[in-house]
Amino acid sequence: MLRRLYDWTMSLAAGPRATVALGAVSFAESSIFPIPPDLLLIPMVLAERARAWALAFLCTITSVIGGVAGYAIGALLFVQIAEPILAFYGYLDAFQKFQTEYNAWGAWAVLIAGVTPFPFKVITIASGATGLNLGVFILASIVARGLRFFAVAGLLYLFGPPIRTFIEKRLGLVFTVFVIMLFAGFAAIKLL
Repeated sequence: MLRRLYDWTMSLAAGPRATVALGAVSFAESSIFPIPPDLLLIPMVLAERARAWALAFLCTITSVIGGVAGYAIGALLFVQIAEPILAFYGYLDAFQKFQTEYNAWGAWAVLIAGVTPFPFKVITIASGATGLNLGVFILASIVARGLRFFAVAGLLYLFGPPIRTFIEKRLGLVFTVFVIMLFAGFAAIKLL
């Protein structure tokens, strides 16, 4: 079954709507969607290595735009939803302390979360909720997401055939490692 799913994803990655799907997933993952765009980016680059840089650019731009949407969610909905809850439970002062500390280190948080498997949407929403400077947020997002997607695309471009062979021979292992990394990212949320 895993082999059929992989073959289907590879055929989808070479299909006419793959680029639109990649942009949509990249946008949504930065604000609300739990699945990273790498699930489409990797097979798309493996299917058409010549498009690696254009696909990395698409992921970067749509991810940053999605990050701004996540920032807006945090900025616009915090006062209406989260602030009354924090006040009710007496945590409003604690949040204000967190807000000050987060904004002092926010650019680093965006950079680290943007490159790692940590769910980026958590940082985009937190950045909006704490009022992190929007310019700092956007610049850090461009650097982080660009680094992540261009690194993935570059490695696949340079080492595509051997990586594709490795993935196809060890599909179960690759899938298991990816799932572990995905769950580790979500577990990291609970620890913060």
